[in-house]
Amino acid sequence: MTSVTYSVPNISCGHCVHTIETELSDLKGVVRVKAGQSDKRVTVEFEPPATPEGIRALLTEIAYPPAG
Repeated sequence: MTSVTYSVPNISCGHCVHTIETELSDLKGVVRVKAGQSDKRVTVEFEPPATPEGIRALLTEIAYPPAG
């Protein structure tokens, strides 16, 4: 299993956290998602077919683009 953490500056409330965790959890291959409102980070544990690029693309698609 692989883990990746993204800095997501526009996490501002509990709804943001819920949306990110729900949407990413539906991505095939994603095992665990933890979004943090206070540190504005999203950590995803995944295995194929999920990829870091696919996770980043989905975050951007749902209006929470990672920084950098």
